[in-house]
Amino acid sequence: MTQSASQSASQPVPLTSPTPNYDSVQSIPEMWAIAAQAFASISAVYAPHAKPAAKLTYAALYQQFQQFAAGLQALGIQADRDAPVPPRIGLIADNSPHWLVADQGIMRSGAANVVRSSQADVEELLFILKDSGAIALVVEDLATLTKLRRGLADLALQFVILLSEEEPPAEPFKVLKFSQVLELGQTFDLQPVYQTRDTLATLMYTSGTSGRPKGVMLSHGNLISQVLAVRSVLHLQPGERVLSILPIWHSYERSFEYIVFSYGCTQTYTTIRHVKNDIKQYQPHYMVAVPRLWESIYEGIQKQFREQPASKQKLVNFLLQQSQRYVEARRLAQGLDLKHLHPSPVERLLASLQAAALLPVHLLGEKLVYQKVREGMGGAVKYLVSGGGSIADHLEDFFEIVNIQILSGYGLTETSPITNVRRPGRNLRGADGQPFGDAEIRIVDPESRQPLPIGQQGLVLIRGSQVMQGYYNNPQATQKAIDPQGWFDSGDLGMLTAEQDLIITGRAKDTIVLTNGENIEPQPIEDACIRSPYIDQIMLVGQDQRSLGALIVPNLEALKQWAANQNLTLHLPGTVAPGTVAEASTITLESKPIQDLFRQEMIREVKNRPGYRADDRIAVFHLLNEPFTIENGLLTQTLKIRRAVVTERYRGMIDEMFA
Repeated sequence: MTQSASQSASQPVPLTSPTPNYDSVQSIPEMWAIAAQAFASISAVYAPHAKPAAKLTYAALYQQFQQFAAGLQALGIQADRDAPVPPRIGLIADNSPHWLVADQGIMRSGAANVVRSSQADVEELLFILKDSGAIALVVEDLATLTKLRRGLADLALQFVILLSEEEPPAEPFKVLKFSQVLELGQTFDLQPVYQTRDTLATLMYTSGTSGRPKGVMLSHGNLISQVLAVRSVLHLQPGERVLSILPIWHSYERSFEYIVFSYGCTQTYTTIRHVKNDIKQYQPHYMVAVPRLWESIYEGIQKQFREQPASKQKLVNFLLQQSQRYVEARRLAQGLDLKHLHPSPVERLLASLQAAALLPVHLLGEKLVYQKVREGMGGAVKYLVSGGGSIADHLEDFFEIVNIQILSGYGLTETSPITNVRRPGRNLRGADGQPFGDAEIRIVDPESRQPLPIGQQGLVLIRGSQVMQGYYNNPQATQKAIDPQGWFDSGDLGMLTAEQDLIITGRAKDTIVLTNGENIEPQPIEDACIRSPYIDQIMLVGQDQRSLGALIVPNLEALKQWAANQNLTLHLPGTVAPGTVAEASTITLESKPIQDLFRQEMIREVKNRPGYRADDRIAVFHLLNEPFTIENGLLTQTLKIRRAVVTERYRGMIDEMFA
């Protein structure tokens, strides 16, 4: 099944009945029942890159939910109303409509699912299945089952379901195809199950940057809290288009999907490989992702700028510089400058005058450049939603200049996940937003746990209906994370403004302590450094050292272009045959010109960041040949650097840097 660009760009469908009310629903499947009736004929999901491509309306999707649930009950899944937790079923798969069917079918059958990517490490997956006590398993395909097979004998599995249509192999346990489960459900009467907002809906094991994952227990009420809270932020409309790229099993993407489906939006699944083309073709109104994607899109746009003739590059740079001054003046006039949140009337007036003077140049940039940037992103974006990490200032600035709004937020798997998000009417760049729903935020002293005044940095505590029930089978970790008053310890450092904007300043356990006693939060400095076009990834090191160091993954494309402009040729390891005498114009990552370039880039970017201190200076660094990726184990599944793993991998290199 295919979809033309004109079809994908259809206008939102107006509701003929009032927006559905979910205030009284007790479970996520109950929410879907309401949505399926309200938006029956609207396309719910489209997977253009699946084989075969799949497209389902709300009515068709809901029917498959029901059939899958009935099929599970026919296979013996029974919920005991008196049991402390429902039966658990592993769901080891990735983005597709079939994942949604399995997810909601499992919940509707009366079970809770245990979710993870099919690409995750085998040992991690087997640990999760064993720790959760899963009695059945749903997997992506035969390859996933084969990967797990050697460890499944140790689990008490009643059956395995393939989300593919591959022929099931002969196994000691029953193996069914996706279609076979639906067929079972057609001939079995779906039995009602008793679920409340306190019923466990899912176990989501934290990917973790170190240590073994912990099973986060999220209830139906935890997940519903996200759906109810969005009304204070966005006014979603049936038929509005959403482009999905994050892993569907991750808390951030999963809750956002429940949100958009509850309001009748149409979601299209894309991939890293196809995302840039899909943004243009499917013209999304909304997209949720991590900062790494926005950085990639930004770098792609910058690459196009760099490929223009010198005269055009000069004009584009001039327009961007003047527009930067314009948006900074406008922020100050609106009271949205994080460095100067409460300007006096005179300061507001002067900022307004400056913005007015710069507006004509900004409008020229809009006509010549910024409009084309938006068209390259489909031309229909209302809001991009960013989370899962801190977004760098230069990305915030650029997207504001080209009039693409980014609503940054904050949360954790343990909080379902969103606790804070910026509002369209108060999009305070550099902050992580005001409380989402009934979330309460408290900043306390990390040692005494006493509340701290507004504007003072401390440990971020969270309380509200989105906070997890606890860690499965781990009462000690639960007690450590949630105090008797219900406050969850986020492990993050931050502060609050008078208007209750949360500003995350670092990770408590990521703090680097230098020998002079200074505590350094690496994330803000790393965010500043990746403003350089030559730095793709960076991780600060320096615990118990006199100064900071850095491991840097260079942007090789930008670096090669720089070298060419210097009449030099950049050779990477393995590109020069052993024994070959390189020409004088040949340089490597270790050559002085390259080292000097990176040193200058970091000095400039670190010094230019707000709140610069002398201890922020990066004294030593090493350029890496290998990027941090999920495949090599240096990034989590949600693209966060595994700091402990990277440190261990490059321990010798780090020690040598500081020798």
